[in-house]
Amino acid sequence: MKSEAPYGWVVVWATFVCLALIFGVSYSFAAFFASFAGEFAAQRADVSWIFGLSGLVYFVLGTLGGILADRLGPRLVCSVGMVLIALGLLATSWAPTLWVVYLSYGLLVGLGIAFVYTPSIASVQPWFGARRGLAGGIASSGVGAGTLLVPVLVAMGIAQMPWREAMRVLALVVLVLGLLAAGLLRRAPSAGHAGAGGTASGLSLRETLRTPTFRWFYLATVLASPVMFIPFAHLSASARDLGLDEALAVGLVGLIGVGSLVGRFSIGLLADRLGRAQTLVLMQLSMGLSYLLWAAAGGHTLLVLFALWFGLSYGSIVSLLPAICMDYFGGRSVASVVGALYSGAAVGNLLGPVLAGAAFDRFGHYGGVMAVCAVLALLATWASWCMKRMGRARF
Repeated sequence: MKSEAPYGWVVVWATFVCLALIFGVSYSFAAFFASFAGEFAAQRADVSWIFGLSGLVYFVLGTLGGILADRLGPRLVCSVGMVLIALGLLATSWAPTLWVVYLSYGLLVGLGIAFVYTPSIASVQPWFGARRGLAGGIASSGVGAGTLLVPVLVAMGIAQMPWREAMRVLALVVLVLGLLAAGLLRRAPSAGHAGAGGTASGLSLRETLRTPTFRWFYLATVLASPVMFIPFAHLSASARDLGLDEALAVGLVGLIGVGSLVGRFSIGLLADRLGRAQTLVLMQLSMGLSYLLWAAAGGHTLLVLFALWFGLSYGSIVSLLPAICMDYFGGRSVASVVGALYSGAAVGNLLGPVLAGAAFDRFGHYGGVMAVCAVLALLATWASWCMKRMGRARF
């Protein structure tokens, strides 16, 4: 079988749609932030728990999603995930208290994303060989597209209707488009069937976890995760503090999506030539440097430049992770390995936005948060370099 089988590109674009929907929902949190705070009379740290809990769930349980996909195939697992997301959004639209939102949006939507994210993105890698970076970049650019479009559309909807009604419309869109896209996903013939004598080469999940390469890779993911997720929860709020109106503030999250799209499309071609691990090191450093613009921003212009630069770096990093997993550990248990790696982002996704909100509530600014994120990005760059130095695992 040719490594670049034609149906692989169908899987790429189906994954694109899946990721656009689930991360459009996740990052629409920025559009709902003010509505949640006003409706439930909550402080920023309290509202930030919603985003943090959702991320904790989908990163921790991404391993479970990957294991199920290795056994049952991505189509079934992703379809279940889309239904769970729609149910979570619907339940949130009826929530009487913030605690119910924690359960419905934070936990149920997070569980649905866990069942879509890892199975869909991991399904792409085994279809490709030489163009794995490009295919992964195109598929993962769905995250950027969803980040660009969905929060802005949701903000426009909230301006025309109550936020609860806007959330019900979002639930319907996820259910219809999500099930259509998930239905197109298919396991690559070369991936075999986990536990049934599959032909794919590589390490098992247990063998992968024992390698020094994976440990450095995991550490880099842990260190980078707060740097990645704090802007999604707090950049719009920071812009409002500087006097920007609601449309411009929420639009900054969309601009992160623009930068992410550029990064994901362009980085695949670069990484296939320069080397994916080397490119990851450079993008970790770039993400940390972008925070200098946020720290210096006193108005719209520098915030726009930060959103684009940060988005390009963040999008590049996320698009590289599954391809590096396939490169370094093989296709035998790639969905499980990707899920295990993503669990490293769980704590940062949970505590990063919450602690950033608490720091603002305490000090009235984000200066200290930005400094800590810059340091963490430098440490993530170092850990990524150590991972690269360890090299590909033997299998």
